[in-house]
Amino acid sequence: MPAEAGPDEAGGAAGAGESEVRGPEPADQAARLRRRRRLHTIGAYVLLTVFAVILLFPVYITIVNSLLKPDQLVQQPPPLFPTSPQWHHYTTAWTTGQMSKYVTTSAIMTGIIVIGQLITSILAAYAFAFLRFPFKRTLFVVVLSTLMIPGEVTFITNLDTITSFHWFNTYAGLSIPFLATGFGIFLLRQAFRQIPRDLQEAAQLDGYGHWRFMTRVAVPLARPSIAALAIFSFLGAWNQYLWPLVSTGGSAPLNTVQIGLKQLLGTQVSQIPVSLAGAVIAFVPLVILLIVFQKQLVRSLTAGAVK
Repeated sequence: MPAEAGPDEAGGAAGAGESEVRGPEPADQAARLRRRRRLHTIGAYVLLTVFAVILLFPVYITIVNSLLKPDQLVQQPPPLFPTSPQWHHYTTAWTTGQMSKYVTTSAIMTGIIVIGQLITSILAAYAFAFLRFPFKRTLFVVVLSTLMIPGEVTFITNLDTITSFHWFNTYAGLSIPFLATGFGIFLLRQAFRQIPRDLQEAAQLDGYGHWRFMTRVAVPLARPSIAALAIFSFLGAWNQYLWPLVSTGGSAPLNTVQIGLKQLLGTQVSQIPVSLAGAVIAFVPLVILLIVFQKQLVRSLTAGAVK
């Protein structure tokens, strides 16, 4: 009679059989997981592409309409591609429409505001983050409370101030009321607070004072947040309309690009492509700014997400 298999041999045979049966399961699960992830990635890209098309379609239509002939604007259905682009509309907007002067005025005003907000925000944020002084928390709460005050509340006061200082219809009147921002102070304070205290103590042992530590250590480490603040400041200053309109009188030589677009827009159909060309010209600096500082903006938005 054949010898019966022992329990170890029987168990080994059973285990071998189960391993042969269950062997392909992990591989199948991994393949299904990879397919699922691939489908999720494709679905996410498709969804993002749809949203991008929806958001960019008005910009595309503006560019197309700026290159059309006036009689093509009233066609039904409207053309989605310019068959004979009218590039002279941009030349007319730049020269006859005086967009060159408006862009120059906006660039100077925006540059003053951005530089001023960066300087005041860096200094104030560093003080709130690293220095010790009386009523520190109270003053910071006061700074944060300015974010809750609508601009219309201080509009008349700012107008009276620049008038009393004889800054009406000047670059000082356009820019000085906006040289400080509570949002920028709060943003950079949070960025500075992420710097380890050990780094500050090490810098002090090397003989660094507050000024050297701020300029050589704190500011370089907070560069993404500073770049994000510069972008937000640029967008806010470049798109201002009401304050430049009031502080310059509306018909002064210091009109900004937004006022220029309003004056460029006429009631005749023949003027619509020229005004749209002016809108595209005003939009180009914003696109260039976002492309140049795209990496810094993404870094500032994701800062602190991973410790």
